[in-house]
Amino acid sequence: MMQFLKRMSKKTGLSPGSLIYVGEKKVESVKVNVIDYDEEHVLEKEVTDVHECFEFKDTETATWINISGIHDVGILEKIGDHFGIHPLVLEDVMNTHQRPKMEDFEDYVFIVLKIIRFDVEKNEINSEQVSLIVGPRFVISFQEREGDIFDPVRERIRKGKGRIRRMGPGYLAYALADSVVDNYFGLLERLGDVLEKMQLELMDAPRTETLQSIYELRRETILLRKSIWPLREVVGGLERGESSLFAESTRPFLRDLYDHTIQVIDTVETVRDMLSGMLDLYLSSVSNRMNEVMKVLTIIATIFIPVTFVAGIYGMNFENMPELRFPFGYPVALLVMLGIGIAMLVYFRKKGWI
Repeated sequence: MMQFLKRMSKKTGLSPGSLIYVGEKKVESVKVNVIDYDEEHVLEKEVTDVHECFEFKDTETATWINISGIHDVGILEKIGDHFGIHPLVLEDVMNTHQRPKMEDFEDYVFIVLKIIRFDVEKNEINSEQVSLIVGPRFVISFQEREGDIFDPVRERIRKGKGRIRRMGPGYLAYALADSVVDNYFGLLERLGDVLEKMQLELMDAPRTETLQSIYELRRETILLRKSIWPLREVVGGLERGESSLFAESTRPFLRDLYDHTIQVIDTVETVRDMLSGMLDLYLSSVSNRMNEVMKVLTIIATIFIPVTFVAGIYGMNFENMPELRFPFGYPVALLVMLGIGIAMLVYFRKKGWI
């Protein structure tokens, strides 16, 4: 939180729409890839100069421009100027702490999504912001780093699988959003495996490290929830919106994506409840172990109370004590103490206390 506030303080006093990168620089150089396609042809290339993308703005084909690395203000300004993107939109693109949202600007639709990755070794969730600008004949995607979860979409375009080559940029935007949601299911599956392992540890031998892992996962789940809950509004807005950029033929797919989003949200809530239950289970397990230890110690102390009483009486040094000169007094006293202990153990067992 403090790092976020420190980064945001860079924008203090600047006018709205001022382009300043807010986030962690994840790549050294910006890479721009273009996929231009229709039903018959596909053109894919990596451009070295952003001006090479401009020719695809008004073509009859559909174009996907993917930009990996959003820290270069100059490149974003050139793209914004040529494609008519509002400065406030570019400002949101460069602010990597945006919540998922959708804004309709009539000429284009601006979408912010979050790609979530789960590090099993560190029990840590990492997020990456993806911004989409959906235009009449193009989709521009802005990512923080190179390498993403969109390779299946690229493969479908290359091989002409399904209907993606026959439909416009609106369907491409749906396909990208669907990849993000599908990635959530994979993440939740890996998270479920971690939770199952932690539950076994809690049942067998709860440790302080397990409690720490539970608290860490609860904290990471808050980040996951903040990234997923607004996604319902985004997909719902796209499905119910009146933008002509999303054809009627795409609406059923958006409704299906909305259903998937609800499933993800329900699963996240289930994970939260499981973590709360695991915390209660840990506290109960520790309390039960402590109760077992206290029970054993109490039984031992209870057995030694009468034994100590007998030893205390015969340990007094009065001259006229009975049986003081009895030759078998010592072994008899030991046998009495042993008998008392055995009798008490038998009584405790019959009562079910041990």
